[in-house]
Amino acid sequence: MRTPSQEKHLSATESKKQIARVDGNTLTPEIFATKYQKHGIPVVITGLLDSDELNWDLDYLRKKLGQKKFPVRFYGRERYQQDKRNWENMGSGVESRTIPFSDYAEKLLSGEADEKDIYLGKCSLTNTPLADNPSFQRLESQLGLSIPVTPLNLWVGLGGHTTCLHCDAFDGTLIQLYGAKKLILFPPNQLYNLYPFSLLNNLLYGFKRRASYSQIYPQKPDFQAFPKFKKALSQSYEVVLNQREILYIPVGWWHEVTCLGDGVVCSVNRFWRVLPIYRSFFSWNKWRIHLSSILAIPHFFAIGLTNIIGKDRKENLNRLLQRL
Repeated sequence: MRTPSQEKHLSATESKKQIARVDGNTLTPEIFATKYQKHGIPVVITGLLDSDELNWDLDYLRKKLGQKKFPVRFYGRERYQQDKRNWENMGSGVESRTIPFSDYAEKLLSGEADEKDIYLGKCSLTNTPLADNPSFQRLESQLGLSIPVTPLNLWVGLGGHTTCLHCDAFDGTLIQLYGAKKLILFPPNQLYNLYPFSLLNNLLYGFKRRASYSQIYPQKPDFQAFPKFKKALSQSYEVVLNQREILYIPVGWWHEVTCLGDGVVCSVNRFWRVLPIYRSFFSWNKWRIHLSSILAIPHFFAIGLTNIIGKDRKENLNRLLQRL
């Protein structure tokens, strides 16, 4: 029998389910659509990314990206000791600085990135040598993914970094290119058992605080504050995404992502139009995110005006656009 203290910190992994794995060479666009896309079922796809060029370690990234500048987020280690309800920002709303990739690589190697939990996330690969890799094109062709709504985005950080529990407004593919990540996922129907932030957050704080994020730490939940989360745990899934594997995450699926190991972990993701189209119409998670974005517009433009007339105009605008 668990004590109240043990019950309070029950881990989501105790009731985990497993995401199916499938050899991508057995898939066609029709099979993928029928078995997974049509029903919004997540799946790990293996065997499609066997190219030696898809070993994106830090040396490779430095060689290819060099002085290319990216916005890098400074989270701070103390952040994850705080009650999320007290957070002032989250996700791409976290303050960032735009620096050359080579400078970020030095922070990874020196230990500064680990000490301060510095992370490069959601950075477009457009106009870089990494954007046109034929393996990505083969993946998209094999699965019949033909209508992207974002470019390929790069995510690079050290083991131990966590992208907290949230959901997205589109179907996504997460491609693991170096190291491994652990994901905890919850189906869309668990929305209110996951205690998302209120839509009013977007009205008051713009894109710094988002209704697409949960107030819960799945690995150390507080059941006194969030009692309905116990129901969500019974529906939770867990998966370790290894190098050269792809995870298809359907619209509205909540997920928390943790970089594993002690070294550099690198992924690329992309979002796609939700198909069949009726899945968009019936996804309240999707419409809730769009509504929150509409509510954030007044705050966004007010801050944008301040940035235009202030100092460091270009840097401030880059930070603002990153939040989108």
